[in-house]
Amino acid sequence: MKEASVVIRSARNVLGSLRVPGDKSISHRYAMLAALARGRSHFENFAPGADCSSTLECVRALGSGVERGSDASVTIDGVGLQLKPAEHALDCGNSGSTMRMLAGILAAQPFASELIGDASLSRRPMKRIIEPLAQMGAHIDSIDGHAPLRITGNKLGAITYRPPVASAQVKTCVLFAGLLAEGKTTVEEPHPTRDHGELALRAFGAEVERSGNAVSICGGQELSPLQACVPGDSSSAAFFLCAAAIFPESNLVIDGVLLNPTRSALLDVLTAMGCRVSMLRVEEQHGELVGTIGLVPGMGRHVTISGSQTALLIDELPVLAAIAPYTSCGLEVQEAGELRIKESDRLSAVTRNLQAMGAQVEQTDSGWRIPGGQKLHGAEIESYDDHRIAMAFAIAALRAEAETVIHNAQCVAISYPSFFEDLERVVER
Repeated sequence: MKEASVVIRSARNVLGSLRVPGDKSISHRYAMLAALARGRSHFENFAPGADCSSTLECVRALGSGVERGSDASVTIDGVGLQLKPAEHALDCGNSGSTMRMLAGILAAQPFASELIGDASLSRRPMKRIIEPLAQMGAHIDSIDGHAPLRITGNKLGAITYRPPVASAQVKTCVLFAGLLAEGKTTVEEPHPTRDHGELALRAFGAEVERSGNAVSICGGQELSPLQACVPGDSSSAAFFLCAAAIFPESNLVIDGVLLNPTRSALLDVLTAMGCRVSMLRVEEQHGELVGTIGLVPGMGRHVTISGSQTALLIDELPVLAAIAPYTSCGLEVQEAGELRIKESDRLSAVTRNLQAMGAQVEQTDSGWRIPGGQKLHGAEIESYDDHRIAMAFAIAALRAEAETVIHNAQCVAISYPSFFEDLERVVER
């Protein structure tokens, strides 16, 4: 893709309403489980980004029929629990979700597969899924725990797995493998993570048990096709909520957005900072809560994010850090070392870009201390080819003095191709 820069001008307010694209995490899981169901599944508002497109191309290569509509709809004709061997390596692009979760399915298939990715994905750690899958009996070759992953399918046995680091992708990978294994597989996490994997399994007809931080599934269950509308992505909504939070006269409403409790920690943080957040017209769709969020700004209190809250906010931390200088009392983030192994080293990327805009920021081994009450200026911002860094600093730029240029801004297509257009629709200048 051709490199592109985007210029962000200062704004006066964030006003109005919008809908964000379908949730990325749910779209990945629905597509993979639809491939394992026997029959036709249909999804509205499927996530439009490149990451979920990678998942769709992988399940297509494994024998499922995949049809995409012009209206963000996707139809998948699943082939059942036994997929078909791909004729070529399965390209996961930049999507760690695709590689990690699909590996759990492929480890139990009666054929060999290879999962590859781009340069960024090939640097990201895969031992965290290789180790539990190996305990189940999988044969996976890698380059020192990194992609490409060469998976020789095998009959898997159930395990009880306690991951050293809380990760929804690892949990889902092991549960998907457990669906295809003999016996009862359990994942017990050190902290709760997003539960879309277990909710999606239930939506497709599987029985999943939960006890505290432990989730269990029995192997060999057949899946039924699903008709569903994917809720709006709460991680995408986070950028707009943070934009509204930093302008005193803002008034923003986001419709049809995911309100899953494991993804609502951002709302708790914004409330703790002093914003008034309202949730309207809440309903349940296939186990997921969906509704409308309204936000009235107010940023008068210091917040520290640590422990289990850090794990739940891992995708939203860059934008929270990007707006922290504009708050009255600042922000501290602890125990966020996981940010170093995302699409970029997000800890360092946020620090460098804030400093380029004139902010005071102290980077620790696993987070930041960012004072409030600061004024930032426009700057040349590097996205590091990371969609969340590009979007986070588009939000920071709205209150900066003078224009900000975000380089390699095309990377937002990974998750939110229309982000800059949607941002312009709710910004008042």
